[in-house]
Amino acid sequence: MENTVPTVYLVYGFTGAGKTTFAKALEQDTGAVRFSADEWMARLHGSNPPAEKFQEYCDSIGELIWDMAALFLKRGHDVIMDMGFWSRFSRDQGRAFAAKHHADAKLYAVTCSEDVMRKRVLKRTSELPFGELVIDENAFELFKTRFETLGADEEHIPIDTSL
Repeated sequence: MENTVPTVYLVYGFTGAGKTTFAKALEQDTGAVRFSADEWMARLHGSNPPAEKFQEYCDSIGELIWDMAALFLKRGHDVIMDMGFWSRFSRDQGRAFAAKHHADAKLYAVTCSEDVMRKRVLKRTSELPFGELVIDENAFELFKTRFETLGADEEHIPIDTSL
């Protein structure tokens, strides 16, 4: 039996860029196990968890997801981390996680125009399909202040989801 190195697919992008849609397609193409923090949040705490508890919930969900991903990697399975990776620090942690678990890391940068992202997010919030979180215009603007663009030294695969 051939011994292959598993891959950690890190899916980076702003809200509404199409990360989860891309991650689902990647899951179908690769057979990797996909983890989506938003889907776990919605299932465990609802689509509109209280703001004062959001970070606490996010942290505990993140710990669970990373622990589960480590188990899959240990068994030789690829994993898709649909976590946004909005900060350089989180992307560095994702790459370090892959290295710690003797896996390759591939960073996908999912992008489209801000106008398209805003329209997608507001439409999604109005329809609120399963696994989605409420994000209004104010949250969208707030999130922009927390989003860090990729550094010139961050190797990535660009994915443009503009239609």
